[in-house]
Amino acid sequence: MSTFVAHGACLLWKSELIWLNAVSDALIAGAFFVIAFVLAFFAWRRGRDMMSVFRGAFWAFAIFLTVSGVTRLLSILTLWVPAYGIEGVTKAVLALISVGISAGLLVLLPRIMVLSTRVQLQQALEALEEEIRQRRKAEAMVQRFREIEATESQVRQAQKMEAIGQLTGGVAHDFNNILTVITGTIEILGEAVKDRPHLAQITAMINAAASRGADLTQHLLAFARQQPLQPRSTDVNALVVDAARLLRPTLGEQIEIDSMLAHDSAPALIDPSQLSTAILNLALNARDAMPNGGKLTLETKNVVLDENYANMNSEVKPGNYVMVAVSDTGEGIPGSLLDKVFEPFFTTKDVGKGSGLGLSMVYGFIKQSNGHIKIYSEEGHGTTVKLYLPQAVGVADAPVTEPGISGCEHGDESILIVEDDALVREYVVTQISRFGYHTLAASNAAEGLAIINGAERIDLLFTDVIIPGGMNGRQLATEALKRRPGLKVLYTSGYTENAIVHHGRLDAGVLLLPKPYLSSDLARMIRTALAS
Repeated sequence: MSTFVAHGACLLWKSELIWLNAVSDALIAGAFFVIAFVLAFFAWRRGRDMMSVFRGAFWAFAIFLTVSGVTRLLSILTLWVPAYGIEGVTKAVLALISVGISAGLLVLLPRIMVLSTRVQLQQALEALEEEIRQRRKAEAMVQRFREIEATESQVRQAQKMEAIGQLTGGVAHDFNNILTVITGTIEILGEAVKDRPHLAQITAMINAAASRGADLTQHLLAFARQQPLQPRSTDVNALVVDAARLLRPTLGEQIEIDSMLAHDSAPALIDPSQLSTAILNLALNARDAMPNGGKLTLETKNVVLDENYANMNSEVKPGNYVMVAVSDTGEGIPGSLLDKVFEPFFTTKDVGKGSGLGLSMVYGFIKQSNGHIKIYSEEGHGTTVKLYLPQAVGVADAPVTEPGISGCEHGDESILIVEDDALVREYVVTQISRFGYHTLAASNAAEGLAIINGAERIDLLFTDVIIPGGMNGRQLATEALKRRPGLKVLYTSGYTENAIVHHGRLDAGVLLLPKPYLSSDLARMIRTALAS
């Protein structure tokens, strides 16, 4: 280097020129280093979001700028030190890098030209946002269609259950008429052959079959919501405790019974005897689902069914309810069968092990009581049936008492019998005559009203609720009381419709003898009506 002259000599060692070059080259070198650092840092942190070609270009530019910065520093050095060899080598390296970058840019030029502009990116973003809005709108429409389909399915199910209820109610009415005759005549026959054991055994079998038929019709009437209820303010916890006590010997030792009763459970407005029957039916179903033993849980709790729940279950009225849940750890019910479990005569049990009327009876009773029922089940894990009972608000506790009579069950009063079924009418006339009463008979409302308009003495009107002749039994009784204000009335029916039962309750002051009935029940209710 001693043979070379420092670059400062070319500037005549003028300080202003030397420092102008030194400071300028220093600033340029600093700018190169900063730009190189930014490019390298960006390529390192955001390289995963870029294509490998562009990531390599960023690194190449960073190296190019770094070497360029080094050359500017060497230019400062050569002002005082003639290190032109080092400077030349550095510039040669920079030249090679420049040629490589230039060639790479020429290769990348077609790909760079097809990159989206800012306007194109904005348009693409707007298109993407519109697609997202359309997709969300479509998802909302799908959800709405699903909700509509679920609602329509519930409506169809409710209509189907209503149609089945009307059919079963009509069948129960006719069947009860038949059972009334069978039950009454077999009772008379049993008294006649009680000293002949063989015949007495046969009559007992017939009577047992008739009783079973009567139980079936009662379940059908419960499902059809045509059973007369006597709801009152009921302590649900006490009722569940009594039910659990009765269930222990029935379910067997292999089934554990656990009670989870809310200490603040409100009273429910319900018919207690029917609720006990419903819990018994659910417990027996649970027992059958646990042939190898398991656990039965009885639970009570105050719940609120709000507007959202009511919107998902159209038959539910929002409000306060008392929930009674019966759960088991049994086999469970397949999901495909859950919509059918409340239908009459539908059962998953083997032939001869169930009538398929237990759950349908519970369903009808809860619906008639203005309640709600829900079933949850999972195969292999068990089933839970939840009964939502309306809370008793402002209803005083009043125990239901059975109507009683005083004195004998016979008399000499005159009784008008209005019954459209000839067999039942003949049976009733025969039975009442056996009790010592004077009887008058009519087959329809018109005939009955004609007798009432006559001069014969009538102490009691004993009428079926559903009769032909232009009016039902209740209307006939109303007309009869207009003509004979002191007349006593006793109703009978196997299917009440809405003549004497409203909102699931037997009308106040109404005496009803449900079909089928025994002669002892007939005699007792006649005396009760006459003494009322």
